[in-house]
Amino acid sequence: MSISTSFLELRSAYQAELDDLTSDSEGKDVLRKRLAEKRKELGFLLQMMELSPEMVAVVLHQAFRFTRPAVMDHVLAQDADDLPEWDSISADIEIAPWAGDMVKTILDEAKGAWFMTIAAALEYMHHKPLTAVERAQLASEENEEEDLDEVRNERHDDNHTEDHDEDEVAARQREDAGNDWMVEQGFDRKD
Repeated sequence: MSISTSFLELRSAYQAELDDLTSDSEGKDVLRKRLAEKRKELGFLLQMMELSPEMVAVVLHQAFRFTRPAVMDHVLAQDADDLPEWDSISADIEIAPWAGDMVKTILDEAKGAWFMTIAAALEYMHHKPLTAVERAQLASEENEEEDLDEVRNERHDDNHTEDHDEDEVAARQREDAGNDWMVEQGFDRKD
């Protein structure tokens, strides 16, 4: 199975979201309580569905049962913009009865079907360990991102240095012009 870059990134974000919900500051398991609270906020959360699907998808944590894993493996190989339609995969996914009303509410949204595919894929991935190849791919992408951050920082430093150099040149030019004016007024040149 191959997982697309977009799903690897979403997987990390989804796992982080679940981790944040799992325990309180004292280390107590509060996942059920927090998920119940999130589920009550579904109407508000739907506003974030397209921008941060992983933050909304947690409301459907443990709502799916996958009857044909090969279908989900195919979904995970796709980029988020090239996903199969929800209608084409939903026959292979059983929805828990407690989540039925939420799914209807989500599907009534303009991007609801797209989101349901994402949410199902995130939950499917959550229950599957990463393969060695996927871990290496994720690590490679994290290293690439760190390298890009380093390049951005170097560019910022270079731009800052160039700005600083330009400021020094302008200050010297002003000082020279001031000295020239003082000489014209009869004063000795200041060096």
